[in-house]
Amino acid sequence: MMARFSVTYWLDAPNADEARQRASDIALEQTVEIPRDIVPAGYVEDEILGRVEDVRPGTDERGGFLAEVSYSDDDVGGDFLQLLNVVFGNSALKTATRVEAMTLTDAIGAICPGPRYGSEGLRLRTGRSTGPILMSAIKPVGLRTRELADLAHQFALGGMDMIKDDHGLANQHTSPFSERLNACVDAVGEANAKSGFNTVYVPNITGPANQILDHAFEAQEAGAGAVMLAPALVGLDVARTLSADPAFALPIVSHPTFGGANVITPTTGFSHGYYFGLLSRLMGVDAVVYPNFGGRFGFSEAECRSIADHCSMPFGNLKAILPAPGGGMKLESVPAMREVYGDDVIYLVGGALLREKVDLPGACRRLIDAVRR
Repeated sequence: MMARFSVTYWLDAPNADEARQRASDIALEQTVEIPRDIVPAGYVEDEILGRVEDVRPGTDERGGFLAEVSYSDDDVGGDFLQLLNVVFGNSALKTATRVEAMTLTDAIGAICPGPRYGSEGLRLRTGRSTGPILMSAIKPVGLRTRELADLAHQFALGGMDMIKDDHGLANQHTSPFSERLNACVDAVGEANAKSGFNTVYVPNITGPANQILDHAFEAQEAGAGAVMLAPALVGLDVARTLSADPAFALPIVSHPTFGGANVITPTTGFSHGYYFGLLSRLMGVDAVVYPNFGGRFGFSEAECRSIADHCSMPFGNLKAILPAPGGGMKLESVPAMREVYGDDVIYLVGGALLREKVDLPGACRRLIDAVRR
């Protein structure tokens, strides 16, 4: 018999009997995908078929039930995408069903070594050993490379720890990827030489499948400090592939674009903590961007706190990663964010700083003072 891992599903069911039946349906659907009465006896039934281990009442305002279903490592076959397929493949097409949590086995740990750097590695790379890390973004799309590089230069002069591409910056004719990469690396390097800071530039490598890995290694060769990609666009295995590649040595930042439908309803998809926290760590991401409460998106404080908790909670041997809440953050947001996140966080502030472009370095310093005060 092989080791088994478990997945906890929230189910909207009127009573325990129906919840157990729905959990049994999930166990069947996620593994053998045939009627229960024709499941072959022996190894398939005893090992491969999912098992309902527990059904209990839900613990929040949704009510419903929490069902724990276990799966064999042999269901996964040493394949990360098959792991995701087992966790929530066909059942993701069902309503009133949501993934809340999962456990790990040694076999899953072998295919998901997790973040190479994590929180501690990012701190070493940025030179920010304590306190929150500060990050901003160069934008908007449509600016020429020289204009974007100048923004990166000013952010770096102001003391921001990380400067990333806007997620909409790709390979537009106004700022082709390679041209922007080299210009921004140079601009940040020049600013660091003047200021003594250790700001790193984070290019967006999201793009066509046949270019992503090339862009990642090009960024490494050019001297970028990390890379950013959008897992919901490029595929969830790309970050894992890069993180596990011994030839690739940059931290990875994930962006949430195209992924919102996975979390925004409380009765389908994934819990916020699982999707942005645990799943990001399984993918090997070192920092995860997501919408902060009080910004221009609808995430609640409790949901954001859950993401931060799942970024650092014990989870096998996987390293903790840094949450990077953003999306409409202002100086006035800092006290509430410090209350929720403490020091282990990346503050992502973009538009609020760009609004003060007459003295962008000064605006950065005011933000840094507010955060570190």
